[in-house]
Parts: sequence; C-alpha cells; structure tokens
Amino acid sequence: MLEVKVVHLGLDRSSNTPVPSEASAIAMELAGVKFSRPLTHDLVKQVVTSMGGRLRRISITKVQENTYFAELEIHQGDNVVRIDARPSDSIAVALRFGAPIYTQEDLLGISSIDLVEPGPGEPDSLDADSLKSYLEKLDPEDFGKFVP
Repeated sequence: MLEVKVVHLGLDRSSNTPVPSEASAIAMELAGVKFSRPLTHDLVKQVVTSMGGRLRRISITKVQENTYFAELEIHQGDNVVRIDARPSDSIAVALRFGAPIYTQEDLLGISSIDLVEPGPGEPDSLDADSLKSYLEKLDPEDFGKFVP
C-alpha cells in the first residue's frame, strides 16, 4: 500500500463549493474551520478518542462495481478494529486525527473510464487529462433536473 495525501478538493464549477457533504467536511478541515458544536466527522473522532482508541490509518482498499471501499484502522490498547467505511468519510475522519491515508497501488493505475455510449466526437475512453477536460466542459443541466 502507498501513502497518499489530500492536496486539493474539486469544487462545483457554478458555485465554487464542495458538492457532497463529505467534501464540505474535508474542505472545512483543510481550511482549519472549527464549529462550536461537533459535526459528524468530529463526533466520530470524539467517540473513538473517548473510548481510548486512536485512528492509526485509513486504507482505500478496492473498487468493486464502480464503488470504492475503505477501512478505518482503530487501535485501542492491544485491540485493533477495522471498520468498513466510504472513502470520503474515511478521509474526513483521517484529516481530523492527522492519520495517514493509504491506498492499494493498483487503484492509482485506474486512469481511464469507458463511456457506455460515446456521443459524436467523444472518445471511447478517456485518459486522466482528457477526463478532466471532459468533466470541466459538463454543465449541471446535462444531468437533467433532480426530482425527489
């Protein structure tokens, strides 16, 4: 496994803000923003710490059916507990603990995404730079209106 660092966070083009709540939690921790009451990821840290545990590391372990998986590795004395978690939540918690973030080396090699039905002028797959360019050109309206 390789240690990785959070360098920057992608933002919504139109609002210049993180999209999911986990991204907001990561952004707030990176910016050093603190609240008078604990947010969810702060609460996780308080629970683990108050039970005598500490987050030793998180590991982003695999991708299965386009879903990434991660584990929190919590040490409590001689006891080690591994907890399944979403990578976004894991990263937000790791940043609060100052814990290292690891990933499987083969996950870093995933550099292209196959498009189900490429449109006119779109390639069958995109390398990392092409994907970035493709995503930057997307408009939220391309996904339609959300109706709960």
